[in-house]
Amino acid sequence: MKARQIKEAKEWIRIGRVLTDALPYLRRYSGERFVIKYGGHAMGDAKLAASFAKDIVLLKHAGIDPVVVHGGGPQIGAMLERLKVTSEFVDGLRVTDAATVEVVEMVLSGSINKQVVQSINDAGGSAVGLSGKDGSLIRARKLRRTKRDPESNIEKILDLGFVGEPEEVDPEILNRLADSDVIPVIAPIGVGARGETYNINADTAAGAIASALGAARFFLLTDVVGVLDKEGMLVPDLTTAQARTLVEDGTISGGMIPKVETCISAVHDGVEAAVIMDGRVPHAMLLEIFTPHGVGTLIGESE
Repeated sequence: MKARQIKEAKEWIRIGRVLTDALPYLRRYSGERFVIKYGGHAMGDAKLAASFAKDIVLLKHAGIDPVVVHGGGPQIGAMLERLKVTSEFVDGLRVTDAATVEVVEMVLSGSINKQVVQSINDAGGSAVGLSGKDGSLIRARKLRRTKRDPESNIEKILDLGFVGEPEEVDPEILNRLADSDVIPVIAPIGVGARGETYNINADTAAGAIASALGAARFFLLTDVVGVLDKEGMLVPDLTTAQARTLVEDGTISGGMIPKVETCISAVHDGVEAAVIMDGRVPHAMLLEIFTPHGVGTLIGESE
């Protein structure tokens, strides 16, 4: 046997070992619901997008029911700039007036949603695009934020326009799709009590959907490896109580705070566990689900 053939044989043996090692996890999660928030730079990289789509199709064929919720902040910003619609940000949140929310819905429910759907279909799956308005999936209310004036110490309410937060999630349409081969791909748009359209943070929307479905796993694909300790090392596992402590002592800071809080809320509302991981790592979800070590930071309920 030639050296090349020996090398190939060893590689196939390694792959076979990986597949057999995954068997307990395939049994464990068969029939379970997974909600995946898909965003960050992984969405803008063609190779990573194709890899993500293949992973989603594999999960479906493995008997897991994946639900994808996507973001699209950079794409929205690019379209607003192209249309010469001025954006204003307050504490990191885009102020969304009537003109802006039309563009937001067009980009999220239109071009981005269909790109993700097509990627999954190209990978051999059967995906369908939805927004939170379809089937009244996400009933939303206006997001209320306050800000304290450092000089007067007076707290004032910020008007962010048509920025919303989930008030109620009705998973009926997703439950119907779960009995089929269809993979739902959801744009984070909600509908208000008077039919208003609300732009919802994708992390928040995904967490609310995961809670409503009682998902076994809620995955937050981001541009960071997970929660880091004070030495910059990855923390692989946290209880919700431990995660809160890390927020309070400043170990978790900045943009990681709302992500961790979303995970804590989802776990408290019935999700078995939430995972914050780097979506730029090829097959990150598969490594987390089907190997004993996993990747990212898993947040579970306190004992």
